[in-house]
Amino acid sequence: MDMQTWRDSRARATEATEALRAALAALGAPESVWGSVRPMVTHKGAAYVHIGMVRADVVEQMAKALRAPENAS
Repeated sequence: MDMQTWRDSRARATEATEALRAALAALGAPESVWGSVRPMVTHKGAAYVHIGMVRADVVEQMAKALRAPENAS
């Protein structure tokens, strides 16, 4: 993988990580939950977000938020 591919993938992973951290913080999850979320790039250049273990109550909040209609009016 060339360096530009890695940089582009890292940027995508970092943006996604920051979005998830912000969403978890907005749900009221403590920093101990969202602080461990990390951007990752595979050796082939794929962008990933490592979430790790998350408390069950936080996952339930995440699932509820994902199921909620986007524009409930």
